[in-house]
Amino acid sequence: MSLSPELLLHGYSIGIFPMAEHRDDPELFWVDPKFRGVFPLDGFHVSRSLARRIRNCGFSVTINRDFSGVVDGCADRADTWINAELRDLYRQIHHTGHAHSLEIWDGNTLVGGVYGVTLGAAFFGESMFSRRTDASKIALAYLVDRLRQTGFQLFDTQFLTAHLASLGAIEIPRAQYRQELTEAIDASADFTAEVAQSPEGVIQRITQTS
Repeated sequence: MSLSPELLLHGYSIGIFPMAEHRDDPELFWVDPKFRGVFPLDGFHVSRSLARRIRNCGFSVTINRDFSGVVDGCADRADTWINAELRDLYRQIHHTGHAHSLEIWDGNTLVGGVYGVTLGAAFFGESMFSRRTDASKIALAYLVDRLRQTGFQLFDTQFLTAHLASLGAIEIPRAQYRQELTEAIDASADFTAEVAQSPEGVIQRITQTS
């Protein structure tokens, strides 16, 4: 199937999302998991070692500075579901304000990041990548902090991996997910709002209720 940006966003709004079998497969298909991975925004797990990395890594954090670079970083692996059509679609909805990236920089080098789609107060995490130790974990910590500060209610991770579970992600049944999705889409949030993001502040905010 071929998707328009409008149809892509409609899919997210009803609880489904597109994938390709691999980067060179031109076909897309909709996915509707029986159990959905989500990150409770008050349940991110920051280990002592991760807290040290956040404090001492020396990385800088930006949003929407290099959206295409983050998508390309996520697709730059042997096994990826991001084909050329999806990359183009995400760039299109980024330009309309419905997709965002958070970047981790070592100097002027992009070393990690995460991107996702937003509707109302729902953030649909798509993919992340890391080219330095813990860069993707640091990106997730800053992302959770930003989502909390800017009014988001739902952080959808689609699937639950061992990596995400170690950081606090959980699975919920499809019916519960759709109820939470409906409530989040009817609310409002602003991913690009200015927020405080000092390393110590991020650690304190996301661990105070964990």
